Amino acid sequence: MNSLTPEYIVKVYDPKIGMRGFLVIDNLNLGPGKGGIRMTPDVSEEEVMRLAQTMTYKNALADIPFGGAKAGIVWSGGSDELKKQYIQSFARMIKPFMPKKYIAGPDVNTGEREMQWFVEATGNWRTATGKPANLCILPAGRQGKFSSKVGSFSNEEKLKQGWRGKCGIPHEFGSTGFGVVQSAVIAAKLKGMDIKNATIAIEGFGNVGTFAFKYLKEMGAKIVSVADSRGAVYNEKGLEEKLLHDLKKERKSVADYKPGKKMSREEIFELPVDILIPASVTDVINDKNKAKIKAKIIVEGANIPMREDVEDWLWQKGIMIVPDMIANAGGVVSSYAEYRGYNPKRMFDLVEKKVKKATKLVLEESIEKNKNPRQVALEIALKIINK
Repeated sequence: MNSLTPEYIVKVYDPKIGMRGFLVIDNLNLGPGKGGIRMTPDVSEEEVMRLAQTMTYKNALADIPFGGAKAGIVWSGGSDELKKQYIQSFARMIKPFMPKKYIAGPDVNTGEREMQWFVEATGNWRTATGKPANLCILPAGRQGKFSSKVGSFSNEEKLKQGWRGKCGIPHEFGSTGFGVVQSAVIAAKLKGMDIKNATIAIEGFGNVGTFAFKYLKEMGAKIVSVADSRGAVYNEKGLEEKLLHDLKKERKSVADYKPGKKMSREEIFELPVDILIPASVTDVINDKNKAKIKAKIIVEGANIPMREDVEDWLWQKGIMIVPDMIANAGGVVSSYAEYRGYNPKRMFDLVEKKVKKATKLVLEESIEKNKNPRQVALEIALKIINK
């Protein structure tokens, strides 16, 4: 497998609405390429290529039959109507690749609503995962066979005797954040910490960060700082979930949390915490702030939160790092569960099992051989991909 030669690079443009997008299918050895669609103003072909390759490794390490892929749509903001037009235009343009070579999913600025728009445009339930829980595909008559007919069904309708439909499992259920927490628990244990006594900072308070907060809090961990795009807050006694969610509902920044010290987003990386979870966007840890990091463990909740050379520099300094391809695999494991028609409980059980297993395997070998965890993970993944 050559990192410089993805199997497909697709660039699309719709002049009627100004939509520009990219699809990179990195590797199909294990199955159809799987990876989400991110919508940001500065998403680029190079970024999507890096993310697609990460998905190849992530799916291999999670031991699920998907290859790696990723998509991006250049989105500077606008109305919901325009966003729907962008999503559906992109879906129609890449339809020839789906679902045999690519299956879409949520990512930055896309969620269950966007996935519903996507499959409505392709006309095929199987072309995306992370869809709403009431968006289902109906049986075609014979057991095990499904039609392409898609419909919305209430829980009451789904509970009717004889129901055999497959339904969406939205990432809004929190599978990625849940998986991040499973990685954090294993990493803490191997570092000689009890997660209940650990101090934690979470950079990013979107889908991943909010659920990581929720599940860590339930375990008794002390989350002393969180950040969003507008700022950060620190309280050494710990933060309360309800107060943070109230701010989010009011469209305020977590920096407005009281009581606590209001900080810039960058300052969260300098805190002397046990565990730091970057859970926002690409390259937030970089050459400018790497020397200021005091955390003992970094669990990569975001995709590519730092370049590999920065990651290696921090590891050489003695920081235990759980790479993104393991730590945030909960989302793609959830996607696989939806693809197979599992219910949410079975999905969460699968996420816990697979993420814990991969984290333990990689970190134990890293410690034993004194090797960078990413290098260990890549070696394991490549053996699986190329076997």
